[in-house]
Amino acid sequence: MSAMPTASTPTERKHVTRARANPGGMDVLNVLGSQVRPIRERKPPWFKVPPPGGERYRQLTELIRSENLHTVCQEAACPNVGECWERGTATFMILGDTCTRRCGFCNVKTGRPTWHDPLEPARVARSIARMGLRHAVVTSVDRDDLPDKGASAFVGVIRQVRLQAPDCQIEVLTPDFQGQEMPLAKVVAERPDVFNHNVEVVPRLYSVARRGSMFERSCRVLRLAKEMGGHEVTTKSGLMAGLGETHEEMVEAFGALRESGVQVLTVGQYLRPSERHLPVVRYWHPDEFAALELAAYELGFEHVAAGPLVRSSYHADQHVPQRRPGVGPLATEKLKDASPLAARG
Repeated sequence: MSAMPTASTPTERKHVTRARANPGGMDVLNVLGSQVRPIRERKPPWFKVPPPGGERYRQLTELIRSENLHTVCQEAACPNVGECWERGTATFMILGDTCTRRCGFCNVKTGRPTWHDPLEPARVARSIARMGLRHAVVTSVDRDDLPDKGASAFVGVIRQVRLQAPDCQIEVLTPDFQGQEMPLAKVVAERPDVFNHNVEVVPRLYSVARRGSMFERSCRVLRLAKEMGGHEVTTKSGLMAGLGETHEEMVEAFGALRESGVQVLTVGQYLRPSERHLPVVRYWHPDEFAALELAAYELGFEHVAAGPLVRSSYHADQHVPQRRPGVGPLATEKLKDASPLAARG
């Protein structure tokens, strides 16, 4: 005799449906293929990076904590956090640390957001000014719960950076705003130096990796951003490799982005954050990333960064021309020495 269903069955079914590793209750191996990498294995040698913990890293950690800010570096478990923070740069994540979507690759927690802080843009800009950045990246969680999808928060940050750190270039890495034009227009009207929106994966993988998003809609967002911003705004996007896509699929996606007016492209390796996330199908070799980079340049991109450890904001200051001299995000050594962080160190 079969067991009677328990009261917890609907809840359990809902949990399975919303799981990152099998979204909608589907068997992701039907899409990714059966040959996936185990989560507990030795990664190829090109993924070895020094653990974070240097002086600059500790200073930046203190600053972010004291200002009650979030960074995608921490929330998404980026492997480059040690290097980037030692260089004095971080990607600030506004609108809290809880996302309304549940992408299969992302380590940011998901749920019902409650974060609302009208002073957050001012605090982000203050931190950017204290760090002496010449190029700052600001992203956010998806906030589909808000009427303008969080666009006003990006507007606030851009305006505050212009006031508090007027020499700093500002790059925004936005959600798709559910394809709505008014939130997008509000952000682009502030003329960020770089408008970035990642398509993340090739179109075939959206059903498992980006449920709730559409590749064509993201391309439209990028195309409209370029049309609205003109020559004043550089458009940028990025993809991950490692979920079973082919070289040809990647290049085809690059072509769609170029047709949408995207100027800067980043391509990196997907790394599985936990067992609850999509598995890695394979690790692309650095030579394969070099081939992708070459193919992208042949399509006409102005700048391409492709490599196993490349992320959308990795060395972002090198992706576009800078108005201020310097190496990395710090404009000058003099400015670095005079910053409050250096004085406190």
